[in-house]
Amino acid sequence: MAKTTGVYPCYENQFQVKTTGSPGTYADIANMTSFSVAFDNGVQEWNSFDQQGWTSRLATTKGITITASGKRTVGDPGNDYIAGLAMKNGRDLYTDFKWTFPDGTTVEFTNAVINVTSNGSGETGDVAPLEFEVMSNGKPKVTPAA
Repeated sequence: MAKTTGVYPCYENQFQVKTTGSPGTYADIANMTSFSVAFDNGVQEWNSFDQQGWTSRLATTKGITITASGKRTVGDPGNDYIAGLAMKNGRDLYTDFKWTFPDGTTVEFTNAVINVTSNGSGETGDVAPLEFEVMSNGKPKVTPAA
């Protein structure tokens, strides 16, 4: 993939979920329409005498949550896999997940927790939704664009 520069539309971000075991196969997730990313940064603060009342800080922890929403698409491997996690719990929710940026950089989450928050509900005239969170579990592998 050629490295992208400049501005870009959000749809150029791509997400895939590993639908089979190790080494596994990644699948796209059909009909996702929006996403947001939250970084949870743990910052320690202290006030030492030598800083004369000014606060010192050090970032010591980090987490990422990707929230995605779209349409439930029965028959699509990635969409079916995510929807199939709705009633599971514990380690059954550990899933490898990959985020590819428009410039080709990838972030791979090993054993991310997939938290399905909506699956198939709505008004009679609505298209059934699929909404979920991908919550990092340990340090992801970041591979810069070539």
